[in-house]
Amino acid sequence: MYNILLAVNIILALFLCGLVMLQRADGAALGGLGGGTGSSFMTGRSVGNALTKATAITAALFFAVSLALGVLANNTVKETSILRNLPETTPVSETSPAENTDAASSEPVQTAE
Repeated sequence: MYNILLAVNIILALFLCGLVMLQRADGAALGGLGGGTGSSFMTGRSVGNALTKATAITAALFFAVSLALGVLANNTVKETSILRNLPETTPVSETSPAENTDAASSEPVQTAE
């Protein structure tokens, strides 16, 4: 379910970017592609309205899917700490290295001849 929503979210993001890029800042959407003549199927104003509506619907869907992904991600996270999974270690001895010498080291070393 999470992977499907993630794929839908990516597709919506790309589609939303495309819709925003098609719009013009001054309100004349698609430049001269859709408007100008009265004989065309959609006039410039209706193309702008269609792009504005499509952008709003796509943005709302993107927002809803993003919220759903956030809720799903929050529900699947385990509340465990990595510190609880550490292996048990042996305690370090509190003796100093000078006290921890062998008795054999105080005897003279015999060399083999």
